[in-house]
Amino acid sequence: MQPQATPATNDTPLFETVNVSKYYGAYRALHDVSFRLSDGEFISIVGPNGAGKTTIVNVVTGLLKPTMGEVRFLGDDIAGVGPVELGRRGMARAFQLVNVFPALTVRETLGVAIASRLKRVSNPFRSLRKDTELQAEAERVAEVLGLRSRLDVVTSTLSQGEKKLLDIASAFALNPQVILLDEPTSGVSTGDKHAIMEVLVRAAKEAGVRGIVQVEHDMDLVARYSHRIVALQAGQVLADMPPDQFFSDPAMISAVVGTRPPTMKRAS
Repeated sequence: MQPQATPATNDTPLFETVNVSKYYGAYRALHDVSFRLSDGEFISIVGPNGAGKTTIVNVVTGLLKPTMGEVRFLGDDIAGVGPVELGRRGMARAFQLVNVFPALTVRETLGVAIASRLKRVSNPFRSLRKDTELQAEAERVAEVLGLRSRLDVVTSTLSQGEKKLLDIASAFALNPQVILLDEPTSGVSTGDKHAIMEVLVRAAKEAGVRGIVQVEHDMDLVARYSHRIVALQAGQVLADMPPDQFFSDPAMISAVVGTRPPTMKRAS
């Protein structure tokens, strides 16, 4: 029997890190990092290279075990729980570097993620060909992420922006309550970045995703889409605050990203 997650309440965050540290020998990648994601929030994690942004996401999503501290998801301690099991419990992740199967179609790629969620992993391709539930799920996810017309296209022929959307769609295919994104728009044009984010936010609402955390360098996107900003520096939390407060502090922005604040425009 699979462990059952505790339903989130107003007092229980979707997830939280509590005094999380991660050491590699004498090197301190994270030290005493605490923050939480509440229902309906979109949080951006920012900071200079080497600040620990990807490391904290790796800890939260089960790729790394913290040296000290706790990670809780829906009230349960998940430190050391692997990413496959976390996906089944309702936490999914999309990566900075797009991980598509170049010989597979979009439909087949989504089918692999859906088969994993449904535990039909012995031969997911055979299941996809014969299983009407998998077919319907793949089409539903593709529709939500704007990939319906690309379902039978081989992924190696997709544009970089479409590959990014497919990577995000594979996370959506797990029916998550929470999605963590590691630079979801890296490597694409400015216009495509905003298009991807608009699709992402709309899809999250349609799919019932309850919270999103992204690692992001683009301050325009951070300003536009975030409810809160968690700034890391040298593996520690430097700030945890709303965007208007963060971007009104030039010294904070300079310390974290070394740039002037963008013009504040909030997503609808």
